Amino acid sequence: MIVHTDDLAWHEPLFGWGHLLARVLEPLHRGEPVRFQPPAWAHHGRLGAIEVPAGLDLVIVEGTGASQCEVARLVDTAIWVQADFAEAERRGIERDVAEGVNGDREQAIAFWRDWMAAELRFLEEQRPWERADVIVAGTPTIPLGADEWAIASPPLRHGAA
Repeated sequence: MIVHTDDLAWHEPLFGWGHLLARVLEPLHRGEPVRFQPPAWAHHGRLGAIEVPAGLDLVIVEGTGASQCEVARLVDTAIWVQADFAEAERRGIERDVAEGVNGDREQAIAFWRDWMAAELRFLEEQRPWERADVIVAGTPTIPLGADEWAIASPPLRHGAA
């Protein structure tokens, strides 16, 4: 089962939704199912809810900000995907334009400039790669075959010997 951080972040301040992710993860850690409608959904007329049944062996929370400090105690394993910022922005703009989200090309570019500014602040403050158990090269600089992955050891954790 995958929980998308974009669903939690929808109409919320950029990277200011860790408390909402906690509302999803806390019941799961108690072995309870989740049915959670973020407040912005009702306010903006979005139907449905984030639903996660109890008893799953694996729940993946995907997206930048998935391992915010606020929820670190609720995340069993964190994977950091390191990507080149310019390439991530290019891919994001192309995806948004192709899917018709965040307006036309000019509006998508403006959105991504705002997003990247917020993301850089988030990364500077939170340093999520330091909590990662695995680091994956999302834009590897070494040649890889289509079925190959580049994985690096995570940095030493504070207090680890």
